[in-house]
Amino acid sequence: MNKKLRIALPLAVLALSAQAQQRYLEEVFTSSQVTVTNDVTFGTNIDFLTSDFTNPATYGPEVMQLQTLVSTSQPIPAAFFDPLDESTVVKVTNLKMDVYQPDQGVDTENERPVFIFVHTGNALPPPLNGSPNGTRKDSSAVEVCKRMARRGYVAVSMSYRMGWNPLGSTLEIRRGTLLNAIYRAIHDVKQCVRNLKADGAGANTYAIDNDKFILYGEGTGGYIALATATLDDPDELFIEKFLPDPFNPAVSYVDTATVGNIEGFNGSLALYRPNGQDSDIDFCVNAGGALADTSWLAAGDAPMVAFHTVFDPFAPFGAGIVIVPTTGEQVVDVQGSNVFMELVNDFGNNASFATLPNGNPFTDRARSLYNTNQVHGTTTVHINTNLEGLYPLVTPNWPAMMPGTLEEASPWQWWDPAGPLANIDLDGPGPGTLTTGQASQASNPNFSGTKGRTYIDTIMGYMNPRIVCALELGPCSLVGIDEGDPVAMGVDLYPNPARHAVRITSANGTIRMAEVYDLNGRRVHAENVDNSAFTLQRNSLKAGAYFVVLTFDQGTVTRKLMLD
Repeated sequence: MNKKLRIALPLAVLALSAQAQQRYLEEVFTSSQVTVTNDVTFGTNIDFLTSDFTNPATYGPEVMQLQTLVSTSQPIPAAFFDPLDESTVVKVTNLKMDVYQPDQGVDTENERPVFIFVHTGNALPPPLNGSPNGTRKDSSAVEVCKRMARRGYVAVSMSYRMGWNPLGSTLEIRRGTLLNAIYRAIHDVKQCVRNLKADGAGANTYAIDNDKFILYGEGTGGYIALATATLDDPDELFIEKFLPDPFNPAVSYVDTATVGNIEGFNGSLALYRPNGQDSDIDFCVNAGGALADTSWLAAGDAPMVAFHTVFDPFAPFGAGIVIVPTTGEQVVDVQGSNVFMELVNDFGNNASFATLPNGNPFTDRARSLYNTNQVHGTTTVHINTNLEGLYPLVTPNWPAMMPGTLEEASPWQWWDPAGPLANIDLDGPGPGTLTTGQASQASNPNFSGTKGRTYIDTIMGYMNPRIVCALELGPCSLVGIDEGDPVAMGVDLYPNPARHAVRITSANGTIRMAEVYDLNGRRVHAENVDNSAFTLQRNSLKAGAYFVVLTFDQGTVTRKLMLD
């Protein structure tokens, strides 16, 4: 996207105590102080999932009618919105978003960054995607947006248009229909951004800052977010993998004359119109997606953070092929986080937070995995070196422990196992049926709300300091106190290893807060201290290694703790 790179200026260390919380890093509002506005329309466009484009003589006049109505700001007749109304073959849909924000009666900030969540779903709605998940109201979407709102952001969970043919008899059909589905979703994201910016430049209903937009994509949403952040040249749609016939470089799977240019305008089957606002985003987060092609990356693109399970069975961690979860069919080769994040850093796009010091458990855990080999059975994955901004997730070796399961793909997801979307038969009634919930459990075998939220703890702890640095939302901190500083030198833990409890003392400072994190960066305990010494009880913590993060007025000190 070639946006101007933000470089955070050196700033003083901010005390991260319970008494001095930093907005955007920590939750400064309560759940009761967050308001949610559901089902806000941000755009209207042709629905490829429910429209019938088999006969141009039928759909052509209807599309022309819709184009005229949109261009003249006239209402679209109800028949076009009703998939069951046979009087039209072209159908349109209103794209919706849910807006989470700190109550403006409580929050005095009137220029708040916008965080947009793009959900997962294989570009098909549940249960067609073989999963109970795949909407803007997924459990993980709601949880992430609420947490971001409590930190002071305006968080938006948006829907996008779906529809492709994963059961296509040829690779060309599967690839072409999926690429077009993702391309239309990019248009919907851009429309959402433009709609919010238009409001921000006028009524500013949500008290937003039009210069600070964060785009977060989960699963399929990760592919969409990465593509939105990097696709900025029409020629990028004509790379070899996008050509149905490699000997005809003038024809792409994506026909912009039909579906619109990169912004979603001027296509014969596109209804979006310019509103005077740009669709630029300022920060991109990928959770379990991959990049269509590294040739799309360029110096000056938005800074990026990625969360990716190292042995992801669907979205490759390295270079690989996108796999259709419901069928196991191959679609298109892409580059995962272990590949494209090296280029992001080579271009200097993550320079604003690349020098964050060690001493934070999330940063320490991520960096400790760079340039290591991870082994599951006979599979070895080498995690590359220059990956600042990537949090590799080394999940348990489920196939070895539980035959019939896959490697984990999205451990931050969960769903209601008793809910209707989790109990739809994928292979029809009768013995041996497979439900959507069971199919999803194959790559998330011990899913639960507790598990999902602990992974989201990691996402919050690693992502938000980097957003703060890149967008200059406050001190680029969460810094550890230098080990040569008297405060750090005066910290002692004993016994260590410990069996029941550990005594923690500080000779040169007051400990404000103590937090315990496991090796995956998940916070498993926290307590206020406000003393120079206290006893940390083991309680139910399992044997193993942990990080203890002690917060002082001057910053944080991290110590490793072993429990027998």
